[in-house]
Amino acid sequence: MRAAARLAALALLLSGAAAAQPVVAPPPQPGAIPLRTGGVAGGQPEELWSRTGNRYSLRNVTRATLTPVLPAPGTATGAGVVVAPGGAFRTLSIDLEGFEIARWLADHGIAAFVLKYRLVPTSPDLPAFAREMKAVMTSAVAAPGRPSQLPTPPFAVEDGAAALRLVRDQAATFGVDPTRVGMMGFSAGARMTVAVALQATPEMMPAFIAPIYPPMEGVTVPATAPPMFVALAADDPLFGRAGYGLIDSWAQARKKVEFHLFQRGGHGFGSGMTGTTSTGWLEQFHRWLDMNGLLKPRG
Repeated sequence: MRAAARLAALALLLSGAAAAQPVVAPPPQPGAIPLRTGGVAGGQPEELWSRTGNRYSLRNVTRATLTPVLPAPGTATGAGVVVAPGGAFRTLSIDLEGFEIARWLADHGIAAFVLKYRLVPTSPDLPAFAREMKAVMTSAVAAPGRPSQLPTPPFAVEDGAAALRLVRDQAATFGVDPTRVGMMGFSAGARMTVAVALQATPEMMPAFIAPIYPPMEGVTVPATAPPMFVALAADDPLFGRAGYGLIDSWAQARKKVEFHLFQRGGHGFGSGMTGTTSTGWLEQFHRWLDMNGLLKPRG
């Protein structure tokens, strides 16, 4: 497939196919908690939802929310994870990289909290939106010596930090240990997850982070950096060919890091691409949490 066609297909994937799907009525959002972090620059466009099969995606989010997905009574480990979907900071794959992941975590005793964070406004016109996404995805491709040019909006990082703070402040309500609350993000959500950890004060540092198919540029690792779990496909057309600077940064700083590089999976594989070994990463993440003592009360 030619590069232009591959980028166009990827733009559709990361937008939850919103560029090809009509706007639909928003689904019910029971339990969503407003974060009250404010709006975004550029006005207040209407929040637009799309659906591909049974999966929703959305764009033009101007007010952030956090939706708890909690384990069944008697099954909770006390661990908690804020889950940040991806979508190039223009859309959110709220089901594929949000609620589907959260339900798996809750089924395994981990309280999950799906973050609907603020996004860069996009055109309500579908063809114009498709053109915008193609341009954004072209700039996002990373290669050796050419990092991704997708900037992380400060308001998205603010929402991620606010979500962690809310879960810790209301830990008793959610049945979690405030010292075992971490953050997981996908693609743009992974970039935001890393940014939250890099900017956090020691008191507000997440207990762990799990950037899934993140940009891989090297970073300056803070002295209080948490354990990090990373999953990426070698054939990821955005970040699979640019080296592993993020992993090297954590390792050189002598911080705990685990890295799974899958032979196949592309970008945006969610809980895993059928027919590849990427389908096992959530189980590996669960074992990693256990190995690091994050599924047991801290004495």
